[in-house]
This record gives sequence, C-alpha cells and structure tokens, in this order.
Amino acid sequence: MKTRGMKTKKMKRAAVLMTAFLLAAGLAACGKADGGQDSQGGTVYKVGIVQYVDDASLNQIEKAIEQELDAKGAELGVTFNYADYTYNGQADSTTLNQIAQQLIADGVDVIIPIATPAACIMQNATEDNPIPVVFSAVSDPVGAGLVADMNAPGANITGTSDALDTNAIFELMLAADPDIDYVGLLYDKGQDSSTQAIADAKEYLDAHSIAYIEKTGTTNEEVSLAADALVAEGVDAVFTPSDNTVMTAELAIFEKFNDAGIAHYGGADSFALNGAFCGYGVDYVELGTATADMAVDILTGGASPADMPVQILHSGIATVNTETAAAIGIDYSVFEGMCTKLVETTTAEEFE
Repeated sequence: MKTRGMKTKKMKRAAVLMTAFLLAAGLAACGKADGGQDSQGGTVYKVGIVQYVDDASLNQIEKAIEQELDAKGAELGVTFNYADYTYNGQADSTTLNQIAQQLIADGVDVIIPIATPAACIMQNATEDNPIPVVFSAVSDPVGAGLVADMNAPGANITGTSDALDTNAIFELMLAADPDIDYVGLLYDKGQDSSTQAIADAKEYLDAHSIAYIEKTGTTNEEVSLAADALVAEGVDAVFTPSDNTVMTAELAIFEKFNDAGIAHYGGADSFALNGAFCGYGVDYVELGTATADMAVDILTGGASPADMPVQILHSGIATVNTETAAAIGIDYSVFEGMCTKLVETTTAEEFE
C-alpha cells in the first residue's frame, strides 16, 4: 500500500519554513559556536540537517543521522539539537539558499546536507565563515567541486559518498538478459550525481557494442515524457544512476516500463522500492550513521573537516522488486553471488 502521509507532512513543513524565511529580515552571518548549554548546564550542539528532496533513500539517511546523533548524545552526555534545525529544500534552490542563511543566522555548530545539490549550496553559503559542513550521499565529491581531494578535502567540508559502481549494474543487467542490445539512459542533466555515472555507462556500453539512447528530464512531467519516449524507442532495459529527479518520479513511471516489459535499473534501493525492477548501491542507513559519526567527531573530538577523508561506502547491495520481476518475467536468481547482498522488496513509497 502506498502511503503519502510523510511526504505531505514534510511538504507542509517546507511551506511553513518558506513563509518564515520570507518574514525574516536582516539575517547576519555568525561563526561556529563551541556548543551552548541547556537549563541544567549540559552541553548542547546545534546541528542543521538539510535534505535536498523527499525520496525514500534520502529519508532513510535523515532518520539514520538523527538516530545516531541521539545515541551518541546519550553516550557522551551531550545534546545534539537537530529538531529545531532540520529542513527539506524540496529540490528548490531558492529555498535551499534561504535555509542556508537561516542556519548561519541561528549559529549552528555543523550543517549536514543530504545529496549533492544541497551540499553545494551549503558549501557556497559557508565559504566566509567557519561552520563545518558534513555532507551525505554525494556520489562524486571531487567532480561536484565540494572537496579538493577525497583523502584531504582541504576546507570546512567533508562527508560520505554513495559513489556508484556502474559497471556492476550492467553486469547484473546482462546476466538477467544476455540478449540486450539497446539500452535507455534516463537521468537529469542538471544532477551532478549523474554526470560521472552516465559517462561510465556509455564507456561500458561502447566497450560491449551495445547501442544506447539518452532521455533526460528536470521535472516529474519531463521524466514521465522521457520514459514514454524510451518505451516508444523499444529499448531492452533502462539505466538511471543515483539521480534524485528520476527517483522522485519513479512511482509515476514504473508501470510504463512494466507494461512494456522493460527492466529499469537504478543506482539506489529506493528505485526498486518505488517500482523499478532493480536498485543497486549502498546501505543508506549505514551511510547516514557514518555521516553522523563524522559530525560528532568534529564537534566533540576536535577533528578538522579539511583533514578528514571522505568516507566511501561499498556499493554492492542489489534490491529487486519482486512484483515488477514477476510482471516483466525476469528470473533474478542469477544475481546470487554477483553482489554482497540480494534484497527483495515490493512497491511502496517509503521504507518501513
């Protein structure tokens, strides 16, 4: 059953926040605090969490970050106050920039942006102040211009990466259907997270003499039209990297591919949850937990983002939608042994 309560609630919260931003005036940048105190004299750190958009994977990350901050706070005897500083930009750059200015004005001690577009805006907003930024789910931190080097970021920013093993996805694709000779590439050209993965996909397909066609979109409507075009083109399968734009449209397009017997492979487990045949990538709960741990090390352990290597989580989990597999007639048992874990799911909006 598809449940839309969470998304509706978050969208309402974003609207309320937008109104607050528009009413706020004279936001002044201020430096990082070293932790304040609560009414009992305990140390309190203000943690800003900025999610780029609602989708199942990013929601998993946010929840994992919050749970780990609570656990670490109890362990260390401090409070990480994220409840007052958690926002969702709803994929709108104007809103994300307003959120950044609000967090700076609030004097947060660290900002945790989730997904590449949010990370880029938070980085730009903090160039002239010392607030640490610890990003999560950035596929290509160097390519996006966030860090100078994965091992030595060099500024006030570091974080975790969900870099995609694109070749592994195509190995799964060919194992499931060795006769594939025409692949659709569906993505948003404006998503930095898609750039390298699409380049890798083209290189793989060229090397294997497999034809391909690209279709792109920047909105749900455009992605839906792009999906229609791929169906009309008669592709054998479709590949999408860790692309948040397509991810948010997946529930609206998966049946188009199913009806045409086309397997859709995506660069995150949430694609499969939302109806695609297969999602391949990292454990996003683990990713969120690692992100929170890095932020805690900076706040309480004296670690410097400039010297803290970006953590790359292993991309080896294949998640298959069993309903879709049955609908398009693919035996995914061939995936056994080709990935670190094979997970089964059925269509829903959010992970339980």
